[in-house]
Amino acid sequence: MEKKTKREVVHHPGAVGILPISEDKTIYFVKQYRLPAKSILLEIPAGKLDYGEDPLDCAGRELEEEIGFKSKNLKLIHTFYPSPGISDEILYLFVAKELEKTTLNPDEDEFLEVVPLKKEDLERILFEDGFRDSKTLIAVYYFLFNKEEWLL
Repeated sequence: MEKKTKREVVHHPGAVGILPISEDKTIYFVKQYRLPAKSILLEIPAGKLDYGEDPLDCAGRELEEEIGFKSKNLKLIHTFYPSPGISDEILYLFVAKELEKTTLNPDEDEFLEVVPLKKEDLERILFEDGFRDSKTLIAVYYFLFNKEEWLL
């Protein structure tokens, strides 16, 4: 007997998330209101890919738009499906190092607050349940519990 079912799927061009780490190990986040969550979330900088856009190019663009930095060293660390039960979105997660200050340039519909944090802040916020979205949780866990020399 063949079973059939109906599903709704949200088609999405993909997105990037970036964990920006400065020379002094400051990690930059943004606070922004998220309507579906009905709250202000503390997140890594991120953004949607334009159709056909290279994820590396998108990561560089979003980094500058959201926190006002460029990176000489963007490295892809993971790709994952943030919500595979409802969407085909793939998120490309990068680490950005060798940061250079430029000009903050958010999209006109973005209202962001840049939040610089140190490693000890991340641990406290993580264990106080202060990070609420998947890309940020994955990036923070990666940073805190990864022993790769290039990251430290």
